[in-house]
Amino acid sequence: MNLATYINDLLYRYDCVIVPDFGGFVTNRIGAKVNNFTNTFTPPTKQITFNSLLKHNDGLLANYIASAENISFEKASTAISLSVIKWQNELQNKQVQIDNLGILSLNEAKQIIFEPNTTVNYLTESFGLATVESSAIARYKEQVKPLTPVFTEEKKKGIPAFIKYAATAAVLLTLGFAGYNGYQNNQQKVTIANQEKAIQKKIQSATFVISNPLPTINLNVAKEIAKPYHIIAGAFQFAENAEKKVIELKAKGYDAKIIGVNKWGLTQVTFNSYSNRNKAINSLYRIQKTVSKDAWLLTKKLD
Repeated sequence: MNLATYINDLLYRYDCVIVPDFGGFVTNRIGAKVNNFTNTFTPPTKQITFNSLLKHNDGLLANYIASAENISFEKASTAISLSVIKWQNELQNKQVQIDNLGILSLNEAKQIIFEPNTTVNYLTESFGLATVESSAIARYKEQVKPLTPVFTEEKKKGIPAFIKYAATAAVLLTLGFAGYNGYQNNQQKVTIANQEKAIQKKIQSATFVISNPLPTINLNVAKEIAKPYHIIAGAFQFAENAEKKVIELKAKGYDAKIIGVNKWGLTQVTFNSYSNRNKAINSLYRIQKTVSKDAWLLTKKLD
């Protein structure tokens, strides 16, 4: 039995796999990386480390081996112990290669050192993703010079005085014209507002007298409340059967009626119709429990 194969399988599913009386292989998630020197993009991965203090048997590895090999838990535990003894003996003289996991060795203090295999990615979300190398992109920054006109003292002295005075006069005339136009617009608005007020006063003071007024007629018109929520009792191919169903439901105390024909040409009959959705739903539950399990709620505005 190759113990490393089962450890390798479990690391895809779990963050920690403990080998009893030996140590635990722990995974740490690392996000995607960009190497600016080699211009490579590395996808997210799980980095494997080894912790020799995790020796307690949590049963994960033994249960998995027992299930895969179709053996008992005790036999699986014994097989793990034999593999651990083999690794410990080999470490006294050389490095131990554990398949895809990495290499185990002892340092001068007789402590286990683990060098993980970085070519295997145990993160299932990154399955199929490999390191991508891209060509370097050269970026150039060119300083933009400001387009500011430069005048020398000689050019400034060469501007005639009458041009300065003409420019100043033009600005003053423009401001004066704009102010005059604004004044005229305000005056027109005030005049129109006064005229409207005068017309309103005349309308309010006007009196209309009718010599023979007609008697007042009071009409009490009851506004019909829309009931778009209908509890459907059934849909019938023949209108005669729909009418019989209405008579049957009315005899039981329901406000049944025919609400029209659906798109399949079937005549629909309701138990009741409601203007409030909550009341309709409560009534539907009662009808489904006591009368018909096939009753359902239709939302439709009737013409």
